[in-house]
Amino acid sequence: MDHAAILARLETVIAERAGADPDASYVARLHARGLGKIAQKLGEEATETVVAALIGSDAELTGEAADLVFHLMVLLGARGVPLDAVLAELTRREGLSGLVEKASRST
Repeated sequence: MDHAAILARLETVIAERAGADPDASYVARLHARGLGKIAQKLGEEATETVVAALIGSDAELTGEAADLVFHLMVLLGARGVPLDAVLAELTRREGLSGLVEKASRST
């Protein structure tokens, strides 16, 4: 299974639906409510993912993680940040200690 292709297709679908009728598309409804609402929804999904990680089943965590990734992609799309930019940043960080990478951002 090509996971990168799934993410690319999802990014395309999110972009296509952003300008759709808000009564017919959840993504369009989020966009119509604005960036603040999209960010709020991402925060809610992050909290639900944390709760599932602490007290949920593996299936619940998997579902919440999928919701979190989806809403992150909606937010990225709303800001015009392509998923490839995030993947490029992860590639840049590959092989770096997390402590070293974080320290490099604070200077």
